[in-house]
Amino acid sequence: MTFVRRALRHRSFAVGAAVTMLFAFMALLSLVWTPHNPTRINVRGRLAAPSPDHWLGTDQFGRDVLSIIMAGAQNSVAVGVVAVAIGMVGGVALGLLAAACRGWIEETIMRAADFLFAFPAILLAIMLVATLGSGAVNAILAIGIFSVPVFARLARASANAIWTREFVLAARASGRGPWRITGIHILPNIASVILVQATVQFALAILAEAALSYLGLGAQPPTPSWGRMLSEAQPLIFQNPMLAVYPGIAIALTVLGLNLLGDGLRDLIDPRLTRSRT
Repeated sequence: MTFVRRALRHRSFAVGAAVTMLFAFMALLSLVWTPHNPTRINVRGRLAAPSPDHWLGTDQFGRDVLSIIMAGAQNSVAVGVVAVAIGMVGGVALGLLAAACRGWIEETIMRAADFLFAFPAILLAIMLVATLGSGAVNAILAIGIFSVPVFARLARASANAIWTREFVLAARASGRGPWRITGIHILPNIASVILVQATVQFALAILAEAALSYLGLGAQPPTPSWGRMLSEAQPLIFQNPMLAVYPGIAIALTVLGLNLLGDGLRDLIDPRLTRSRT
């Protein structure tokens, strides 16, 4: 209850959690209901202005914009969750392995992570998707692979700090092996740091998916996607600029909410950060 009270009083966490929950609720609601079929084309009703029947109007194909945005949240959630899960599982495992084994194993893992960091994130994702082929699955794989070195470096640095603590030294002195110490002592003590990083990577995954879909390398039609909405609205930017504004606002608010949530979690998990800022 103390944590809940602190969380409710923390403005960044409260606002970020509210925006993120609204985003998640929209994605879940679109699984069972949308105002209209988001893939239904109605040429006669194309580029209609907002009305009681179409709250945000229609696009150049006559599809309801609000329904597409709601359904596009599903794609963003799916890409974010799966890609972050791939990066977190693979990266944390490699980071813990590097911290536990040291020597050439640690050097090999860290140099491989440095090699991936040499490429810009979007460029690496574009290269992988262009090689494997466009589609939501390959986009998820590309974003997940980019997330692996991020979690690996964080897990290794956090684990190295825990390995020098007195209770870990006592566990080693009692005869416990490195893998048992990693599972019992190291992983639980770095879980909070990994959780905070996961929220940040979730936001980056949504941005990366939107960028890939904008370039035609992400989810393919008729799957709704915020990034492809921006791409399709580009030729009509002077005729109907709101077609680009609506998905842009959805992306911006979602990423902002996740960043505020991660910032709030960081403060709540380590109160020293809050005191240092005041």
